[in-house]
Amino acid sequence: MDLSVVVPTLNARDALLDALDALAAHAPAAEVVVANGPSVDGTSGTVRDHDAVDTLLELSERNLNAARNAGIAATNGTVVAFIGQDTHIQPGWTNAVADAIADGADAVTGPVHRTVEGGVTTESVDEATVSGRDVTFFDGANVAITRRALRALDGFDEALQTGAARDAAHRLAGMDRRVAWAPNACVLRTDADDVIHRLPEDADSSARGLKYRALAYRLTKNYGATAAITARVLRHAVGDAASVGGAVLRGDADLSTWVGAGLAVLPGLWRGSQAGLSARVADRTTTRNPNGVSTRMDRVHARHD
Repeated sequence: MDLSVVVPTLNARDALLDALDALAAHAPAAEVVVANGPSVDGTSGTVRDHDAVDTLLELSERNLNAARNAGIAATNGTVVAFIGQDTHIQPGWTNAVADAIADGADAVTGPVHRTVEGGVTTESVDEATVSGRDVTFFDGANVAITRRALRALDGFDEALQTGAARDAAHRLAGMDRRVAWAPNACVLRTDADDVIHRLPEDADSSARGLKYRALAYRLTKNYGATAAITARVLRHAVGDAASVGGAVLRGDADLSTWVGAGLAVLPGLWRGSQAGLSARVADRTTTRNPNGVSTRMDRVHARHD
């Protein structure tokens, strides 16, 4: 297996160094590409001095999926892995990925251990059947995908600021490409989801609004605006509303939180559904990605090898 690893980063120099140290220790032969953009904490100089890094890409935009796609375009491996800036691959990770690829998998994912107060939580395999399609989801901070499958996907959908890994999982399932769950391909993540800190200051949506926009977008784009898909989206929203409402009743949140959640969710669902339908029309192939790697060449403003 000829492995490349893409590490998107934004203003996380110290955490990134630990992630790179883990790559140096457990995947020393891998090509490592760091897609940095646009950090202001000295990340660039630190990354250029790290022995594990083969290529540093400087980006001017904060979109995580633009960083991933820039990394795809810069890599040479037959298999491209994606880890988070706060993600430490564990011993055995590389062998587990190689074994699954050798067994015919198009993508490989595994457990994500997250540090929490008092210990560590571990995520298990996440699977669902959506409109008759069996989907194995993966965390975008712990997945390796063959070059052939990445070409079929055209990378990640840059219209999404969150949820693009789940979108890619839906699209792989739609192509009948296999995502393997490898228990030994495990990583440790030290930080929470980094969506909020990637939002521009003038963002027109909250993190909750973006979550529901992404949900409606990827489901509508991949499956159409069917009754089953509409019901699935609404179940998510109702469940979230009930959860926040329960917190209000217990005194753990105030009423304005519940109202604010509703005001964020409804516009997100509407905008996501409309954008998803437009994307579905724009790309009618199984790729379902009108905003992928091939659509633009201006992501990177500087490259250091």
